[in-house]
Amino acid sequence: MFTASIPAIAYRDPWSQRLEDRLAALLRPAAYRVAYLYELPDTSTFRYRCYNMVQALAGEDDIAAAWFARADIPHLLPLLDRCDALVICRVRYDDMVAHLLARARQIGVDTVFDCDDLVFDPDQVHLVLHTLDQIMVEKAWDTWFASIGRIAATMRLCERAIVTNDFLADRLRAAAPGKDVRVVPNFLDREQLDVSLPLYEAKRRGGFARDGRVHIGYFSGTPTHSHDFAIVEEALARLLREDARVRLRLVGFVTPGPALAPFAGRIERVPLHDYLNLQRLIGGVEFNIVPLRANDFTNCKSELKYFEAAIVGTVTLAAPTHAYRTAIADGENGWLVPSYGWTDALETALASLDDYGAMAQRAFAHTLARYSPEAMVRAIRAALLGPAEPARQAAGRVIAARRNPPAAR
Repeated sequence: MFTASIPAIAYRDPWSQRLEDRLAALLRPAAYRVAYLYELPDTSTFRYRCYNMVQALAGEDDIAAAWFARADIPHLLPLLDRCDALVICRVRYDDMVAHLLARARQIGVDTVFDCDDLVFDPDQVHLVLHTLDQIMVEKAWDTWFASIGRIAATMRLCERAIVTNDFLADRLRAAAPGKDVRVVPNFLDREQLDVSLPLYEAKRRGGFARDGRVHIGYFSGTPTHSHDFAIVEEALARLLREDARVRLRLVGFVTPGPALAPFAGRIERVPLHDYLNLQRLIGGVEFNIVPLRANDFTNCKSELKYFEAAIVGTVTLAAPTHAYRTAIADGENGWLVPSYGWTDALETALASLDDYGAMAQRAFAHTLARYSPEAMVRAIRAALLGPAEPARQAAGRVIAARRNPPAAR
């Protein structure tokens, strides 16, 4: 474990802005205005696909952006004619959503469906439940068919879409032929950077000094990753048995299986943390592991577990899904590990500890250059403005007239 650390912070949700302030942000003078809609603010999809997007765009003089929840729709509806785009982030269809989208299209506002997961195609429900180890849960079938069916209905009403990677883009094009689909990856927000950068710097200045133990971390945000963790359990048990330095840090809902039972005294169980103090927990371990089953559902997942570890100077070993193959150059800024290769990969990682600092610094530099809000602005602008620009120019006279009605004679 690393000796460098930073104090815990008193967490509060960064997205506690009042509705009045968000409306004011949307209506500030700008050439282009975009409203993001999600069902209810949370630390997962909302944070990555709404809050972070609005935060990244805040420095753009020509774009005004704000986020809204489903309960805000009555306040957003009267202001649609002041907007250029409405981005609907993984929102389940209902009457209010249908009314909002119908009104937007009626007045020429660009409607965009945004999604970070394979949850818009009812034909994929069986795969989703199998991956999440819920295939024998009767209620899960009802829940997922209903949820994905409603999300699909929202998606079909939007003119185009934005997703998190090219693999997911192909799946959406297959589900909605002819729909224009663009890619904006997930990325870090400034609050994460404020917590993470001091921790990384403390580790770097200290030469990545450690206390002699080697911690491997598995960070689970939901209780549906038992199949994933099972992939690596035997390899972890072997490593714990053969190397007395090794410790395992399990954060979140995961429950270790029988193979790890003999090593309970060397397993640190940590409850789910808020996403900012989680960075401290990730920063304390040498290796962050991301085992995943290989299928279309996991290939649609983003690489967030890589960049949230790299920004605190922790190296990741991850399954070679589409997003992780894009982010990780094997052996340079982390390792790509197929399901059958965890024993060899973990042994290789431990054998490379003398060169750990160099790999951690490469991963950090790559993450800061690729996954910061500043780095992502160009991709966000291209996704919002690029494909819509001709139509927006054609409709510009109508929108301009609405915003600046002629003086009465």
